Amino acid sequence: MNPIFDFGHPRFVADMSRGYDLSIAVHSGPDQVNCFYAPLFADEPVRMGTFVGSVYEGGPVNFYNMRYNVHGNGTHTEGVGHISVERNSVNKILKRFWFPVTVCSVYPTLRENGDRVIEELTLSQLINGECSESLALRTLPNPDSKKSRKYSGQNPVYISEEAMKYIVSLGVQHLLVDLPSVDREEDGGKLLAHRAFWSGERKNDCTITELIYIDNQIADGNYLLFLQLAPMELDAVPSRPVLYPLIERKVPG
Repeated sequence: MNPIFDFGHPRFVADMSRGYDLSIAVHSGPDQVNCFYAPLFADEPVRMGTFVGSVYEGGPVNFYNMRYNVHGNGTHTEGVGHISVERNSVNKILKRFWFPVTVCSVYPTLRENGDRVIEELTLSQLINGECSESLALRTLPNPDSKKSRKYSGQNPVYISEEAMKYIVSLGVQHLLVDLPSVDREEDGGKLLAHRAFWSGERKNDCTITELIYIDNQIADGNYLLFLQLAPMELDAVPSRPVLYPLIERKVPG
C-alpha cells in the first residue's frame, strides 16, 4: 500500500509513506545543539517528600520536570511575537499546517569581515524566481555535527537583509533554516532579516522555523511540508517539520 495525499496541485500528489523529519531532537546531556548561551536542556525527576518521579530510583512512574529554552535548545517555529512588544503567540498565527515547500541547498558567501552570509545574488541564481509558499534552506557543507553543534559565540551563518527581501518578494510565507537565527548572532538588536520577513501584513500569518536539519539524502526540489507545532501560547514553540516527496499524478489517456 502506498498512501498518497492530494493537496490540490494539478500535477502532483504526496507520498505519505515516506516522511523526512527535519527536527533536531531535544535531549539531555552534553551532546545537544545549543545557541545564544542558553542553558543546556535538562530534565530531572520531581521529588516531593518520599515521592520520587523516577522508576529507576524506585518511584512508581517517571514524572520529570525539564529546563528548556525554545530559541536556544532545538528546532522551533516563531512568529512576529519574537520581536514585538505584544509577544504574539505563534500558535494563533499559524492556521494551516500543510504547505508546498521548496528545498534549496546554498553555500554562504564569505565577506571580508569574516561573516558567512546567505546573499541575495546566490539565492536568486539558485531559485531563479520559482519557489513554493514555503522555503527550506540547507547551508553547505552539511555535516551531521549540526545536530549537536554549540553555536554560541561562533558568529554562525545568517541571511542578509537583501536576501530576505528577495525571499519575501517570492511570496514565501514560511521559511525554514538550519541556522540558530536568520540574523547575525550579535547585530546590536537590529534584527534586519527578521524585520524584513515580517514587514507589513506579513506579520499576521508568516513564520520562521530555525535549527532544522535537512539530511543529505534529501534532494533539492519540491515537497509537501507538514509543520507541527507544540500547543503552547508563546512567541516561539518547539516544532517538528516533516517533508513528504511528491510523485507525478497519473493522468488517464
